[in-house]
Amino acid sequence: MSRSKPTWIPPTRDGVGPSCVATPAGAWARMVDFLAERLPAVSRDDWCTRLARGEVFDLHGQPLAPDAPFQAHSKLWYWRQLPAEPRIPFEVELLFRDEYLVAVDKPHFLPMTPKGRYLQETLLVRVKRALGIDTLVPMHRLDRETAGVVLFTVQPATRHAYQSVLRDRQAHKVYEAVAPWRPDLALPVVRRSRLEESAAFMQMHEVPGEPNAETHIELIARQGELAHYRLTPLTGQKHQLRTHLNALGIPIVGDRIYPVLWPEPAPDAEPDYRQPLRLVARSIRFTDPITGAERCFESRRPCPLTPPD
Repeated sequence: MSRSKPTWIPPTRDGVGPSCVATPAGAWARMVDFLAERLPAVSRDDWCTRLARGEVFDLHGQPLAPDAPFQAHSKLWYWRQLPAEPRIPFEVELLFRDEYLVAVDKPHFLPMTPKGRYLQETLLVRVKRALGIDTLVPMHRLDRETAGVVLFTVQPATRHAYQSVLRDRQAHKVYEAVAPWRPDLALPVVRRSRLEESAAFMQMHEVPGEPNAETHIELIARQGELAHYRLTPLTGQKHQLRTHLNALGIPIVGDRIYPVLWPEPAPDAEPDYRQPLRLVARSIRFTDPITGAERCFESRRPCPLTPPD
């Protein structure tokens, strides 16, 4: 038997889009029994509370009663919630908005999208909540630790055209970073290498083979043992800039994933907001595939050339 198609899709609630779970054939007596077993990250008591508050809906948009009998081959709608989420004490700055694009200046430490222990304290949810645009989708991504320009597409119909700008390498991106100074490293320099997943947690590393990552590295300024670099990636591999600078022996100040020179904190440690990763997505420039206008967005986030505490 095929599952019923939903006749209703709930709206975004407080910046969070709805989640959907299908109900297969099974021996559950009530819907709450199914939810507690199928989605155990939420306790049975919490599911009972949500049902009592009318926060779980059937595929027709009707709230389920707490004692609703189980119905197979249907769908249930709900919104993800977290019991407690510490506030990340930095604000998002709006740089640009029209009917097709939204550009923002992301702070350090703010995750891009809901995942794990982050929900409301994510860039996507904050921007949706602030602008009231449910259809926002990131055009590209930054690491949680990285600050700078992030673009969102507004309309589903034009999303592919904007994402193809990055896929076809039609956008010019510039980053800035602070890292150690190497007097024996001739600058500017181009780093080309092959990057693959490492056995180390979350890390990428360079391996032999055809290069799949290229970064142009220039010196902006120097102060003592540190230097301010301009980084222009021609490719978009995961952790490309962090991996390339680390491979050159100049890991970015504040990096906790490639901690060659900087102490690595315990996995459950709270972030030290005084010491961000000194990496900023400074600008992105491209020709708008819909309007034909030349787009250039620049971050105003600092990348200070000062020694860490």
